[in-house]
Amino acid sequence: MAPDASKPHRVAIYAAPDPQSDWWLRGSEWLGRCAAQRLELLQPCIDGVSVAQFAQLTAEPRRYGWHATLKAPFRLAPGEDMASLREGLANIARDHQSFALDRWEVARLGGFLALCPRQAPKALEALADGCVRRPQPLAAALDETELARRRRKPLTPEEDALMLAWGYPWVLHRFKFHFSLTGPIHGLAEEKVAQLQHAAAERFETLPPLTVDRLSLFAEPYPGADFECVEQLALGS
Repeated sequence: MAPDASKPHRVAIYAAPDPQSDWWLRGSEWLGRCAAQRLELLQPCIDGVSVAQFAQLTAEPRRYGWHATLKAPFRLAPGEDMASLREGLANIARDHQSFALDRWEVARLGGFLALCPRQAPKALEALADGCVRRPQPLAAALDETELARRRRKPLTPEEDALMLAWGYPWVLHRFKFHFSLTGPIHGLAEEKVAQLQHAAAERFETLPPLTVDRLSLFAEPYPGADFECVEQLALGS
């Protein structure tokens, strides 16, 4: 049976660049996939890291596409569909203005490498909080399988409470805006980690400031499918 486009398996609200921009191209090439065009891309060569190993290290973020999470993937509640989500997303976009992020670092974040802004302006915090809170009535409660998957990584009592309330543990005051560069790097030799960090810094440091000027709606059409960029809505419009 073909997936129902009006209600995919899961949806997510991301900050993603314009698919025509260098920010999108360099990030998508790093991951090896364009989530807008649904195409595999040739990944860059990293000194000291084989093609196969780099593909394996980026496999997890590649599935989700180049993005920074604002509201983590969730299932739509019974009676809700993409039309109601788009309406809610348009309301959020209208209430926020664009802003720029101009200083970045490649950091270790929870056992993986990520591209993170050195400073998070109030506009970013407000946008992230709005994207977590306002669509929550459209989200289905986590089922037992989803709860078990989230709890594979040990959570503090506070993180567990945030997950139960908002569907994800690292939200609101625990939120850190980032673009994932790898999946888990546990056990990876420090030399290779340093090579990945150096390659990522070289790749992204020459980009202009990132203008966060849109909200991106991504969808997982059916369980286990790659996430696709479905639509982008301009902030302030």
